[in-house]
Amino acid sequence: MSTHDDGPVHENAGQDVIAVDADDNELEVVNRLEAHTGEGIRHRAFTSLVFDEDDNILLAQRAPDKRLWGTYWDGTVASHPVEGQSQEEATRERLEEELGITPDQYDDLRLTDRFEYKRYFENAGVEHEVCAVLKLTLSDRSLEPNEEEVAGLMWVPYERLHTHPEWYRQLRLCPWFEIAMRRDTR
Repeated sequence: MSTHDDGPVHENAGQDVIAVDADDNELEVVNRLEAHTGEGIRHRAFTSLVFDEDDNILLAQRAPDKRLWGTYWDGTVASHPVEGQSQEEATRERLEEELGITPDQYDDLRLTDRFEYKRYFENAGVEHEVCAVLKLTLSDRSLEPNEEEVAGLMWVPYERLHTHPEWYRQLRLCPWFEIAMRRDTR
């Protein structure tokens, strides 16, 4: 976090996201912090679900310094594409930045779903996103997590989590992951 004449400025204030309509059509580029403050601005996002060859899903605990949903568990990586970037390109970039997963570890990255949701987090902000869901299967489970992004990692049998999420409630799952999992017909 840097400082500004009027007080601290969150690092997200220097980034942009893509505002979209309900059908995920691009409207304009908006400030990332503004998109996540007050009532929020609907914007494009993605969550990627990473599996191994035994159908375990890799859950990643968000770093405690994350402004929204810090320490919550995500179904592996979530972020926002930048202007001119496809969901697949953004996913590949975040997988490498957050977990050290490179494209030679998978060859089946695919877009499987898209949904809109809006959730408030405590008094800190809001997510109002059209969220794409991408899946991939690792042939090589080697990971190099970035501690600034990821606080913990856990491989979980996906069928058990999908069928019995109440068995995992102590994990505090991110809302976009819960929605993606509920909608997943696998």
